[in-house]
Amino acid sequence: MFSLIEYLEKKVFIIAEIGCNFENDLAKAEEMIIKAAEAGADAVKFQTFIAEKLASKSAEKFWDIDGCPGETQLEEFQQVKQLTLEDYKRLSSVAKSAGIIFFSSPEDEESADLLECLDMPLFKISSMNITHIPLLKHVAAKKKPIIISTGASTIGEIEEAIKTIKNAGNKELAILHCISNYPTKDENANLRMITHIKTAFPGVPVGYSDHTYPKNGEGVLAAAVALGARIIEKHFTFDNTRGGYDHEISADYDGLKSIVTQIRRVENALGSEIKKPVESESKARVHARRSLVAADNICEGTVITREILEVKRPGTGIGPGFLDIVIGRKARMDISRDTVLQWDMV
Repeated sequence: MFSLIEYLEKKVFIIAEIGCNFENDLAKAEEMIIKAAEAGADAVKFQTFIAEKLASKSAEKFWDIDGCPGETQLEEFQQVKQLTLEDYKRLSSVAKSAGIIFFSSPEDEESADLLECLDMPLFKISSMNITHIPLLKHVAAKKKPIIISTGASTIGEIEEAIKTIKNAGNKELAILHCISNYPTKDENANLRMITHIKTAFPGVPVGYSDHTYPKNGEGVLAAAVALGARIIEKHFTFDNTRGGYDHEISADYDGLKSIVTQIRRVENALGSEIKKPVESESKARVHARRSLVAADNICEGTVITREILEVKRPGTGIGPGFLDIVIGRKARMDISRDTVLQWDMV
């Protein structure tokens, strides 16, 4: 069985969120899965919903995104292809062949049951479902790892969601900091909230779901990793110049490659939390630090004064911190000019 916790102990989990960006074209969805795998992402994710179970006829659209069809949320969601079990099997097979994890976000209990038939290794709960307690209970009961997004959520709402999932007997979950704003301006990303969530829920892995503009956006995601994010979710598209859906906030094929490269670089650079010399610094400690050095020829028996000492590299002799102790001592032997002083000399 897939363990999300064990996976996160090894490396940052990078999710390419395809969502609806394949534009109802299964061939395009297959292409995107393969490209995500080639870019080095760990997983691809879709969104599974039944339009009539997601929004009522009176639900107004709350994001004004050019190119999205319909006058209401229901009309918009009805335009998105509802993937069948056979469709998901086809895409899941492509993902398996490409060597990338395949999963989805169910928006209702029926959709969660459909995904369970595919034996998906984990589930994602979208931000807007964090207060959908019946859905949380239903998904948690399936005993698969759960990633839960927290856009527009309070700490109290996150706490209630975690409690609900754990009370259903599911202990393996992770939390994503997220800002539910499309697109999210850099000044609204609030990456420091990652630290707050980590403090509020110790022992629960924390990640970041990103909605900022993709152009030159690798730094935002790398910063999230530096702040402790163990999961990075980025919307993914074949063309982020297209209108509608989530194209505008999505990384394209080259963009995802760059994101993965930067995250892996930062991840590799994080290293130890304990400040101490590392093995690669051993030569620097010896050869680039300084010692007390004879400024002139010193005869045996001479009282050492500051004027006949210099502080130079390498650091193979008496350290400069012992200067006051050495001053006033007598030379035990003749010491040639520019000699690095050792304790048996004074």
